[in-house]
Amino acid sequence: MQNQLEKGAVAPAFTLLDADGTSVSLSDFAGKRVIVYFYPAAMTPGCTTEACDFTTYRPDLETAGVAAILGISPDRPEQLAKFRDKESLSVTLLSDRDRTTLEAYGAYGEKMNYGKTIMGVIRSTFTVDVDDKGVGHIADAKYNVKAKGHVERILKELQV
Repeated sequence: MQNQLEKGAVAPAFTLLDADGTSVSLSDFAGKRVIVYFYPAAMTPGCTTEACDFTTYRPDLETAGVAAILGISPDRPEQLAKFRDKESLSVTLLSDRDRTTLEAYGAYGEKMNYGKTIMGVIRSTFTVDVDDKGVGHIADAKYNVKAKGHVERILKELQV
């Protein structure tokens, strides 16, 4: 089993390319709260549901204090751009081709898929508070989440 991050842990730093090929780092969000979520593949049903829900609820999440939503997958930036444009997504999609960030967050490893154990992306979501020095701390970590209804659950938790 891969290492999983828990509340209070230091969030692994990362710099990844977005859908337009621009570098985005966790430290870019110094002094802010961000949601970092990991999903298996652009333009697949569950991942589309999740990305569209994050886009739909983005204004509510911003009201709840979330400054940015970062979706990370192993897809190439060009694929992320097609996904963003096709679904009119307003979240930032990042490419982790070598899965270094996925592994650092415990979001890549053994998982069940149709009754078989495989290696792959574990759908996971983290609320990260980035301090003024650009170091992130895990405020909440969720592993093996279901795409449908996930964003609504996060929103409820943030508003409590």
